Amino acid sequence: MENGTRKFLIIAGEASGDNHAARVVRELKVLFPDADFFGAAGPKMRDAGVRDVVRSDDFGIIGLPEVAKALPMFLRARRDLLNAAKSERPDVAILVDFPEFNLKIARSLKKQGISVVYYISPQIWAWRAYRIRSIRRNVDLLLTILPFEKDWYAERGIHHVEYVGNPLAREVNATEEKAGFCQRHGIDASRPIVALLPGSRHKEIVRILPELLGTAARMLRVNASLQFVIAFAYEKHRGELDAALAMLDEDERLNLREIKSVFSETYNALNAADAAAVTSGTATLETGIIGVPMVIVYKSTALNYRLLRPLIRVEHFGLINLIAERRIATELIQDDLTPEKLSAELFRLLDPDTNTKTREELKAAADKLGHGGASERAAVAIQKLIEK
Repeated sequence: MENGTRKFLIIAGEASGDNHAARVVRELKVLFPDADFFGAAGPKMRDAGVRDVVRSDDFGIIGLPEVAKALPMFLRARRDLLNAAKSERPDVAILVDFPEFNLKIARSLKKQGISVVYYISPQIWAWRAYRIRSIRRNVDLLLTILPFEKDWYAERGIHHVEYVGNPLAREVNATEEKAGFCQRHGIDASRPIVALLPGSRHKEIVRILPELLGTAARMLRVNASLQFVIAFAYEKHRGELDAALAMLDEDERLNLREIKSVFSETYNALNAADAAAVTSGTATLETGIIGVPMVIVYKSTALNYRLLRPLIRVEHFGLINLIAERRIATELIQDDLTPEKLSAELFRLLDPDTNTKTREELKAAADKLGHGGASERAAVAIQKLIEK
């Protein structure tokens, strides 16, 4: 079969997966210029030319009760994707992160005789290690992005694994200098700036953003010269900000009247910041690569936390701490996430000596992620699988 006739089924389910998948698609188009891409796509994948059999914009759901309520949506998406795979017969299916959905669909794709590539390994080294059986049976090539993962799998007898480097390494860059960003958003570049990253999922934002706003209000009462920038993944989150502000009392809202919010320019906001509060997830790696001293935060429902916490077997929640193999960034999780504790830690990070030392530690951790080119290496590995 000629390169121009290649077909790729590609499935991603959240903002970070959409971003990583879009980068791989662009690299695959270099290798297969006339290839056809279809699947579960978010906005960045669609911009990269992926036909959306299913739109994954609303897939970012967390928590067992929430997932249960959304089950009909996921079942419809699974059915539509499998029907598309059956009718279009892709050369390969590329599943990107999103293990709750993708590991199940991998099994059905293998039954159809379709080769399966899994890009960004499920974090089974942290929890749900039983999923290794599914990977062994249903995945032809596992592409990992964390340096310790290939050895972890090899120790358990799985060798169809390739470490391609982290897609964020050397690909996380601000597109605007601090001075330009500050001028455009009415921020004084000479005064301290704190970035607040409340996550990209609705349920995360609903639970975490009020704590971040409470922290900002508390810190401003101590030091009115501070400036705060809330960085959202998408414009659609503006309503969640309005709702969170409405929950505050009148004095707090007045105190926060100068707070800035930006959409789809998180890297620029971080590049301008002196310190940050960052929701646990991919954003902690992005913040670490940019080199901003951070506090890692997370809060779920009490029920979700009670159900899931006993299953987590790693010492650190934050990915940047896992890469560093020590606690560079303080983690305030669940009941520890309070305005009192968060403001105290952010004030500590704003101390010039602490700030400088922490930036050096973050740089050392980020250097472990490689030196760029992960998306290109992933595309080449997929090409080799197809040609083999």
